[in-house]
Formats: sequence, C-alpha cells, structure tokens
Amino acid sequence: MQFLGIDTSNYTTSAALYDTAAGIIRMEKQPLPVREGALGLRQSDAMFAHTKQIAALLRRLTANGVVSALSGVGVSAFPRRESGSYMPCFLVGWAVAESIGAMYDLPVHLLSHQEGHILSALYSAGVSHLPENGIYAVHLSGGTTDCLLVTADEEHLISVKLLASSLDLKAGQAVDRVGQMLGLSFPAGPALERLAMACGETVRVPKPTLRGADCSLSGVENRSARLYQEGKPPEYVARFCLLSIGETVASMLRAVIKEHGSRPVLFAGGVMSNRLLQAELLDKFEGYVAEPAFSADNAAGCALYAAGMEYQQWKDA
Repeated sequence: MQFLGIDTSNYTTSAALYDTAAGIIRMEKQPLPVREGALGLRQSDAMFAHTKQIAALLRRLTANGVVSALSGVGVSAFPRRESGSYMPCFLVGWAVAESIGAMYDLPVHLLSHQEGHILSALYSAGVSHLPENGIYAVHLSGGTTDCLLVTADEEHLISVKLLASSLDLKAGQAVDRVGQMLGLSFPAGPALERLAMACGETVRVPKPTLRGADCSLSGVENRSARLYQEGKPPEYVARFCLLSIGETVASMLRAVIKEHGSRPVLFAGGVMSNRLLQAELLDKFEGYVAEPAFSADNAAGCALYAAGMEYQQWKDA
C-alpha cells in the first residue's frame, strides 16, 4: 500500500509517497521563487507559484511507474489544528488532494502543517510509537517558535498542545532578518549557518527574555544589528544570532520541564536543520532531531498521517 502526501506551505511545494510495506518515503520538493531582497511572499504570490509547480512535482514523484496501489491521500490544510487557523496557500494542495481522491475514490485525510512537521521528524528520528505520557516537540520555523506536548490521539493520530511560544519574532524570522542585514539571500538559514561555523571567536550571549515559559526573540535581531554596526564581522554576528536563539529555546524548554515534568524532546521545523542549533540543544536535552530533508518543509508527514489514520501506528506499543 502507498499513501500520497501533499504540502503547499508559504515557502515550498512538496509531495511524498509512503510505501508501507517497504517503510520507505520518496519525496519531491521545490522552493517557491522569492524576489531578491524580499523576506518572503504574499499569499497570492505563494498560491500562484504552487499552482504552477505542483503538477510537475507530482510527475517527478510518480515517474517510472512507482505508484502501484495508492490507498489514500494526506494533505496539510491549515497551519495548526485550532479554530481560525488558516492560510490561503494550503488551499492549492487541498484542492489537488481532493481532486485525486474524487477521481480514484480514495480517502483524503486533512492535517495541520505543524502535525506534518512533527510526524516527519518522528519518522526521521526512528520513533514509531509515542510513550503514554507523550513527548515534547520544539517546532522552529518562519512562523513558529513553539514548545508542544505531543501525545497519541484516537481521532487525529496525534494530539498537539501548545505549552509555550514566542511572544513576538519567530526563530525563522530572526534568522532571515539577520541574514538580510548581512547581505544573504532569502531564506538565509543555510548561508547563516555556514557563516556561523566559520567564526573562530568565543561568542557570549545574554540571558534570554522570558515571560513564564513564553519567550521573546526581538532582542536577538536588535542585538545582532548593534553588533554589526559596532564592526563585528558577519561570522561573529551569525554565530551570535544562532547561539542566542538556541539559548532562548533552551530556557523556554527548562521552564516547560519545570512546570510539566521531564519528557524526551523532538526538535522539528526548518530552523532545526541548523547543525549548530542541533548540537547546542541535544547537548542540553535528551531527545531526537530529524534529518534536514525531514526538518524543512516537506510532505512526508502528510503521507505518514494518511497511513497512520488507517493503522493508528503512533499509539503506545
């Protein structure tokens, strides 16, 4: 049995096929074109780009007759599974998924973009079942800096409860704004990581700003700008930015653990593709991190969700 996953986020068109017998996922993805100097896309532009890209993406994914027995489709239809969570860009993938389902009489399973990130990260980290009391998931991206409690769920496969978040700037926004200041192209994550890794100086970061377990990241952008204006080299500023994000996330997690108890931590989302952040956080907490392809926006979690709704595979063994 094979399950198709589709995700049309604000930055990437992606599709995936999950072969349940082999346990293998094939993925195709294509970033959306962003104008030089811009820090993202308007929703109308994102929808237009997805509409142009998705057919060719599906052709590449299904080339050479790899689809033998498609059994269902999973698609990200909203950012989070909560009332009022909506972004127009997801309508493109949703429409394609419903069309495929109608044409071939297949079930179409709707999930949130955040649930897709968590499921793909769990798969990449080799976690096939959730413990009874769940795990924490840290989701860092352009639109999220969230600490979540993830447990198995009868109705939606996994239940995701928000425990803490950023009150202002998100981690991906901080990375891209500092990257733009340093002359890097959007999205700036990979280039900022290379700069940070080239820094040979010791970098000290200030105490993070927290309100309860919620964090603030606007100061990271402001202090990075001040350092650059004072003449610090780009490598130093890049490392300062990433280490500051890492220490802020660590402080947020410590506050969550103090209030809710200790659990393993899953690190997910595009910002967590960064090796420096991975090293910093895994040195402090017991947990899991996904491979870069399964951290950045992808449709693997959507395909896994469709299969999981059939098999309820994320229940405690």
